[in-house]
Amino acid sequence: TANIDLAFSSVVHIMRDVPYGWMMQNLHAMGASMFFICIYIHIARGLYYGSYLNKETWLSGTTLLIMLMATAF
Repeated sequence: TANIDLAFSSVVHIMRDVPYGWMMQNLHAMGASMFFICIYIHIARGLYYGSYLNKETWLSGTTLLIMLMATAF
């Protein structure tokens, strides 16, 4: 539902009453975690190879990271 007051009860309903809803919720949570792990691995690779030395690459990467972190909340 689009109502913020009913969001938690909607998730609980999916987890408890929908067949394999618990699995869908866990896969969604694990997928989000794996996405950010991949992002951090990508950042580490960029630091290792010195990609941050290119100003445009650094600015676009930092902007994308901030946008990704903002959408996670």
